Order: sequence, then C-alpha cells, then structure tokens
Amino acid sequence: MSREEQRQAVRQMRESLIGQLETLYLDAFDQLTTQNLGEGGIARLTQLLLRSREAAITPLQEEIEAPLITRAPEPAP
Repeated sequence: MSREEQRQAVRQMRESLIGQLETLYLDAFDQLTTQNLGEGGIARLTQLLLRSREAAITPLQEEIEAPLITRAPEPAP
C-alpha cells in the first residue's frame, strides 16, 4: 500500500469514527428526552454529553483538516 493510499485509509477511518460518534451522541440525546430525570438532571447530563462529544470528535476533525507537509519545497531555478 502506498503512502497516499495509507493516508486515504486513515482519513476514511477517522471520518467513519466521527460518523459513528455523532450517531452515538445523537442517540444519547434522544434517550435523555424520554427519561423522567427532571430539568436539572437533564441539563447536567446534556452539558456532560456536549463536553464529551467535543473532546471525542474535535481531535479527529483537526487531524483531518491539518495540512500535510511531506517535504520541503524545492528551490527555484
């Protein structure tokens, strides 16, 4: 597998993980609305879920969006 193919495979895996995490958190938020936890309990859990989601997904997104530097530019002729 070439380096470019490896990079593409890793990128696809990260994107897949992000999709799975988004689904997981969406399901968790949906479950909150069906529970009889009271406003305070729902608010606390919502805040924790949002923080957890941010911590889980942001590093994966940043790595996808990071510029790739493979070698120094060649000098002009």
